[in-house]
Amino acid sequence: MQTGEDIQGLRKIIDFTRLISLLILSIHFYISCYTAFREWHWTAEITNRLVMNIGKTGLFIGMLKPKLAALLLLFITLIGAKGKKDEKIRKDTIAIYIGAGLLFYFISVLCFYLNANVAIIAISYIGITSLGYLLILTGGGRLSRLLKINLQKDIFNTENETFPQEERLLENEYSVNLPARYSLKGKVRNSWINFINPFRGLLVVGTPGAGKSYFVIRHVIDQHLKKGFSMFIYDFKFDDLTKIAYNKLKKYQHNYKVKPKFYLINFDDLSRTHRCNPLDPQSMDDITDATEASRTILLGLNREWIKKQGDFFVESPINFLTAIIWYLRKYENGRYCTLPHVIELMQADYEELFPILKEQEEIKVLINPFISAFQNKAKEQLEGQVASAKISLARLSSPQLYYVLSGNDFTLDINNPKKPKIVCMGNNPQKLQTYGAVLSLYISRVIKLVNRKNQLKSSLIFDEFPTIYFNNIDSLIATARSNRVATTLGIQDYSQLKKDYGREQAEVIMNIVGNIISGQVTGDTAKQLSERIGKIMQERNSLSINSNDTSISKSTQLDYAVPASKISALSSGTFVGMVADNPDEKIELKVFHSEIQNDHSAINAEQDGYKPVPEIDQVTAEDVQENYLMIKADIQSLIDTEIGMLKERKTAENSNKAEHRDENSGEPSGQAMSM
Repeated sequence: MQTGEDIQGLRKIIDFTRLISLLILSIHFYISCYTAFREWHWTAEITNRLVMNIGKTGLFIGMLKPKLAALLLLFITLIGAKGKKDEKIRKDTIAIYIGAGLLFYFISVLCFYLNANVAIIAISYIGITSLGYLLILTGGGRLSRLLKINLQKDIFNTENETFPQEERLLENEYSVNLPARYSLKGKVRNSWINFINPFRGLLVVGTPGAGKSYFVIRHVIDQHLKKGFSMFIYDFKFDDLTKIAYNKLKKYQHNYKVKPKFYLINFDDLSRTHRCNPLDPQSMDDITDATEASRTILLGLNREWIKKQGDFFVESPINFLTAIIWYLRKYENGRYCTLPHVIELMQADYEELFPILKEQEEIKVLINPFISAFQNKAKEQLEGQVASAKISLARLSSPQLYYVLSGNDFTLDINNPKKPKIVCMGNNPQKLQTYGAVLSLYISRVIKLVNRKNQLKSSLIFDEFPTIYFNNIDSLIATARSNRVATTLGIQDYSQLKKDYGREQAEVIMNIVGNIISGQVTGDTAKQLSERIGKIMQERNSLSINSNDTSISKSTQLDYAVPASKISALSSGTFVGMVADNPDEKIELKVFHSEIQNDHSAINAEQDGYKPVPEIDQVTAEDVQENYLMIKADIQSLIDTEIGMLKERKTAENSNKAEHRDENSGEPSGQAMSM
């Protein structure tokens, strides 16, 4: 620690050294310009003797030695100088001062070659040399005041927020591995994002254009098909992902023990769609399956009901639809158990519908409130209970939808070891609410069937997941891991998920997934991700300047590795997130902030060679209309048949009652007539 006496002593030494430097330079001037000094009468005998004695040391032989000695002593004084630091002093200014000073200091010797009188030569030499000396002194003084640390070098704290990431390729039979690059203390390094356990769920987050499909989901499709997964794809922007899956399957189909079949559900182009009944009676074991199906379809059609589950006017339509579905499931062993038949039967008059439904014992408990309201002529209550379901499902009364929903080209058990399938279901953003509700029903049935033991490994991929509704996605991720079901959810933002699923369900989905990869997001999503990634140790520098001194202090502290503001400004293709590991495959560096490396030229060349999804069948408008009318005729036939049977039964019961009354009258009717 320096005291005031130490500083004062150092200053005296510096001043004395500088005085010696000036003395040497003055003696040099006296010797080299002695003729001019003599003409000016500035010489004396004692001075000459003194200078001659000093000259015997050899220091003043020639022009260069004394000037170098004076300059060396000047540099020593500058090294020891300690001026007040100033942020405004620039290095280039200091360089100009010192450079010009050295130039004048040494080039002044040329003055002796001037064709002029002695006085002018002496004045020129002394003046130019002194000017050089002063410029060097000024530049050196500024150098001691230069701020040696530049705190503005990394204004965005980029280098401080870098951290080591996983550079090994960790691959297994289920993994998805993405090549990437990241920056560490200013150096770019290669890395790998290793999703070695996709069964713990993969959440892909990013605003539109962040690169969710191009940089992540397409690799999930590619690598899982290469490793023999059965697959279900919800393709929001049909047919972007479907085309990838179709061509990748053709490339990797030799990797499967049993060659999987490719199926497609598409409501816009009926020539490129298979037909599938989501209410397949063989897959509905009990009435709870009907309840789940009715809840899915109605909440998919009325998204605002999601936040009102449990309310009377939400649960009533669900119970009513459940009764219709289960009635058709039990009627003639499910002959008419399809969603189009359900819609048509629901539109029947109450006078015909309720007597028919009442014949099914298992649904009596569901329809009793409706029958009571009908019998008590509480029409307003009845309409409030039923009309919302009828109006919602009436939106699905379309010949095109009826055609796809009433067929039976394939079943939804995609991971059946004997019949593996790749199923792609396309949506249309312009018909989002209608198609989304139907696709939600398909997805609900798929998830129930894949989450079983002793099935093939399967991959479920949902692009733009909030556009569909599935109530138990958290249960799927939590329980399907042991059944080798990998779930990939693509969403744009936490607020979007919260709007469509409600706050509680959205929080569960965000928090239950083990793997998360996010592109550019803002707001609460960015904050959550920043907190999830966590903090790292970062260096901090601080500068204090006062009138006497400048102090610089360094410290370290924990701070967010990737702040929310940085997540909000990520470029397309740059992702942050966290991976999950296995007990036998530990990953120490789970967190990443890197740029995924896609070979764009190879991808473009591959896409140019993609074959379009083939036409499945020639479907005419007449075929669609005929199917539509046939479904209506089926329901009308069912109603007529059942009403006819009820009337016959009632007639028979009335006849039996009449005979019973006659038997109880006491005498045969023939004797009464004879009397």
